[in-house]
Amino acid sequence: MALRPLGSSGLQVSTLGLGTISWGRDVEWPAARDLLHEFVSAGGNLVDTSPAYGAGIAEQMIGKALAAGIPRESLVIATKAGFVVRDGKRVIDTSRGALLDDLAGSLRRLKTDHVDLWQVHAWGAAPIEETLSAMDTAVSRGMARYIGVSNFIGWQSATAATWQAADRTRTRLSSVQVEYSLLARRAEVEVVGAAQFHELGLLAWSSLGRGALTGKYQGGRLPRDSRAASDHFGWFLEPYLQPRSRAIVDAIAHAAQGLGLTPSQVALLWVRDAPQVASALIGPRTVDQLAELLDTEGKELVAPIVSALDDISGGPNALRTP
Repeated sequence: MALRPLGSSGLQVSTLGLGTISWGRDVEWPAARDLLHEFVSAGGNLVDTSPAYGAGIAEQMIGKALAAGIPRESLVIATKAGFVVRDGKRVIDTSRGALLDDLAGSLRRLKTDHVDLWQVHAWGAAPIEETLSAMDTAVSRGMARYIGVSNFIGWQSATAATWQAADRTRTRLSSVQVEYSLLARRAEVEVVGAAQFHELGLLAWSSLGRGALTGKYQGGRLPRDSRAASDHFGWFLEPYLQPRSRAIVDAIAHAAQGLGLTPSQVALLWVRDAPQVASALIGPRTVDQLAELLDTEGKELVAPIVSALDDISGGPNALRTP
């Protein structure tokens, strides 16, 4: 699998990243182990996780895979901090103490002494300089190699990047992670531009529209084994199963038929090769699903198809090179 630099940093990440949000719920250990082995065998290295995924189980599974023999150097482990559970409720706490406690817990679960990319999971109430000072501390202690932000909107991303760049003793941001797909192009309004200006690599989560762009829900279908049919992920899919999404899903299916690809592959290629994207994050639950997505390696969409998909999903992408 091809590698790309993460922004202006020296960190090289695979063009597809393996997301783990389903691990510990829909994906049990045997499946997670097989997914990780297949992904690494295909040349993938970026594995995205968080203490919030499965209440830490996702990180534990990665740690178990490392202990079972997957070479640590073969992975770029990206985790996050800032979501904590208190009294049974998930809250955002980006204070210095909470972030460093989160990271210490992540390292224990991952069975490693450092993560390659540590991200603030969301903008919080703590002063941004306090939040970012925790990230500088983590890098200086060797607990993290690179830092980034996640789910920040444009001005928040630019504020964090500017603060870090203002003093050479601080660690520059390398990335911004944001939802981005043919069903979620809001990132193009400000986030992608901020990433481009500040030389941040964009990590696109839910590049398949939370699963809605796979085509499995066409015609109002709701497969029993799908995320949309589950109690814990149904709410996650619901916004993208509305009538306004159907034209985009149908257009992708039509393009896929003409290109000899699957709808998932077309949707993924559109994101993977969009401006500023360093890696498109995917969340397969089975090896077969992963194999389908890995088969996009060496393939790309021709410009007329990209333009047609742009038009039907919201209009031209002003950042595309003519």
